[in-house]
Amino acid sequence: MNATALIADDEDLPRSELRRMLATAWPALRIVAECEHGPAAVEAIDALQPDIAFLDIRMPGLSGLDVARAASARCHAVFTTAYDTYAIEAFDAGAVDYLLKPVQAARLAQAVARLQQRLARREPAADIEALVQRLAQRFGETGRTGGTGGTGGTGDPGVPRLRWLSASVADTIKMFSIDEVLFFQSDEKYTRVVTADDEAHVRKPLKEIADGLDPELFWQVHRGLIVRATAIARAHRDELGRITLQLRQHPERLAVSQAYAWRFKPM
Repeated sequence: MNATALIADDEDLPRSELRRMLATAWPALRIVAECEHGPAAVEAIDALQPDIAFLDIRMPGLSGLDVARAASARCHAVFTTAYDTYAIEAFDAGAVDYLLKPVQAARLAQAVARLQQRLARREPAADIEALVQRLAQRFGETGRTGGTGGTGGTGDPGVPRLRWLSASVADTIKMFSIDEVLFFQSDEKYTRVVTADDEAHVRKPLKEIADGLDPELFWQVHRGLIVRATAIARAHRDELGRITLQLRQHPERLAVSQAYAWRFKPM
């Protein structure tokens, strides 16, 4: 059976160019999905179980590092990155390959040869948790990753953090300190902002709010939901593996999507 692969990159041109180059370097490889962001990549890996995932390190929603962690060694990962050897030094063991953008044909041929050997030998996909941690640290140090914390925010120290949000309720303007917010929930063009004793809808999309949040303090747990990490009391898993969160100061139960379930694996 021919090998299968997924390509995840939030930019159309690099995604289509890699597909074109793979068609030349590995004609028998079947591309089963192309994804524009991290959550879609995790969902596609769950549904299609490809042999290989080509993952752009910098993607919105979930980074390529987060996607690889969520994949739990179910497929061979190849990271693509526009950054130089400062980050690439972390690929020291060779268990996981990388492609530096713009991808060169000779370098892709090397990666393809390694992948073909691993598949022919039926080698299991590498457990890359340690590698992911090293890459996250290196990218975090430079502030250039687009965020590996999974909130969809930039993670860039040059981006100002939100401190306040204002919402119009009838003839009143409510002010919410970010320090008081328990969670943000997408509601079409608005975002529901919830504290321990109040809530309102702000005229700002969740993605825009996420860009101003600290990814260490606020975790994205669903495409339309960001939760303050310290507000989480417990994570409950049902018999189907679905996770819901119980908060410390609010009765509402919040659903975690499969794309973000990796956050709540037992340590």
